[in-house]
Amino acid sequence: MADQYDLIVVGAGPGGYIAAIRAAQLGMKTAIVEREHMAGICSNWGCIPTKALLRTAEVYGHMSHAKDYGLTADQFGFDLDAVVKRSRGIANQMNNGVQFLMKKNKVDIIWGEAVLTSPTEIKVAPTKKKIVEPQGPIPKNALGEGTYKAKNIIIATGARPRVLPGIEPDGEKIWTYFEAMKPAQFPKSLVIMGSGAIGMEFASFYRSMGAEVTVVELLPTILPVEDAEIAAHVKKRFEKRGIKIITDAKVTKVDKAKDGIVAHIEPKTGETSQIAADALISAVGVQCNSENLGLEALGVKIDRGAIAIDHYGRTNVPTIWAIGDVAGPPMLAHKAEHEAVITVETIAGLKGVHGLNKLQVPGCTYCEPQIASVGLTEAKAKEAGREIKVGRFPFIGNGKAIALGEPEGLVKTIFDAKTGELLGAHMVGAEVTELIQGFVVAMGLETTEEDLMHTIFPHPTLSETMKESVLDAYGRALNM
Repeated sequence: MADQYDLIVVGAGPGGYIAAIRAAQLGMKTAIVEREHMAGICSNWGCIPTKALLRTAEVYGHMSHAKDYGLTADQFGFDLDAVVKRSRGIANQMNNGVQFLMKKNKVDIIWGEAVLTSPTEIKVAPTKKKIVEPQGPIPKNALGEGTYKAKNIIIATGARPRVLPGIEPDGEKIWTYFEAMKPAQFPKSLVIMGSGAIGMEFASFYRSMGAEVTVVELLPTILPVEDAEIAAHVKKRFEKRGIKIITDAKVTKVDKAKDGIVAHIEPKTGETSQIAADALISAVGVQCNSENLGLEALGVKIDRGAIAIDHYGRTNVPTIWAIGDVAGPPMLAHKAEHEAVITVETIAGLKGVHGLNKLQVPGCTYCEPQIASVGLTEAKAKEAGREIKVGRFPFIGNGKAIALGEPEGLVKTIFDAKTGELLGAHMVGAEVTELIQGFVVAMGLETTEEDLMHTIFPHPTLSETMKESVLDAYGRALNM
């Protein structure tokens, strides 16, 4: 007889493990299935270890202009093995942390690959996927292959790097973020396909550490999901750092040689050119891990590769739910975690559960300069027919930014001209990924421009740029 659970979660990434914890808190007998990495891609190969690399690059960058702070650092360098080891060690720590949380919350771990054989049953087989780098041993006391039943099943299988035909990653000359995070040798030059968050973060890291970097973007602007004004600011800053940016162009072919690659660049207008480099990073997005789960046979609706859900994680099959990247954009860990709580509480029948509002999901890119945003861009607000007021405040007008040696940056706020509703906030500059949550909270509380104007922001802080941007939208900026 199959083991019976109240809930089985397939996938132990940020969405999956949070769903399991919340279910356990609500008294459900819960199990989680994982085939390769406890804590998922985010903690093992994405969010956390990349931030470790970017922190290294940030410190290294500060050392390179120590004299600007009255300091002397004439001789400095880096040990690539040590840089990678630090990043991988942090990933391992996160992995072990999630295993501890599963044990603490009495969640059973089932190790292997799951296929749904009915809306309330899964069959788990040994992992077939080649694991890039095991993060320690299989958890102690983990269950293995077999058949397991549950009243409800949550799919949280995440996503993987998108592969372009003819430019398939080989792990040596053509990389995904897996190889980019642990290069055997530091590349002197790189071509990066794609200027989304992943591409820009790696461009920033490798340039800070001394590589020559070229970014190729298919669309007319970099960072296509960001406000155009913010994207233009980042482009200018990247080019000032020596990063070459080519937009409205695509990589059509990559020739591989013993000593590197040659990328063939085809612009929408003009002649095809070639760029030689040590390696190429493919950062052209991700695709959902919705295949080979048995979903099609059960009639679960799939929309362009993503499992179709409502704002509460429901699929069209009553006992099957989905959260996180596998359920479509925005493909962000914090969105997956929030969906996890919403979905589990809906399954549990709690009252007053709020469905996910994607317009209130913040986005952050941790390159230099940092980028953060929430809500509508100026263009999207106008497309929606909203009459708007727009405020802007530059970091150069902020005393803390100047004292930090970070005077380049911008905060932009967008309000409904009739109601004062905060429609969007877009930021670029030092530590804006930590500041954006102030605007997220404001939007969640339906705060108006008047509420923000009456709020006291501490001095001296970078957060003062936020209030000044609000004031500027209404012609009341005080420090500009």
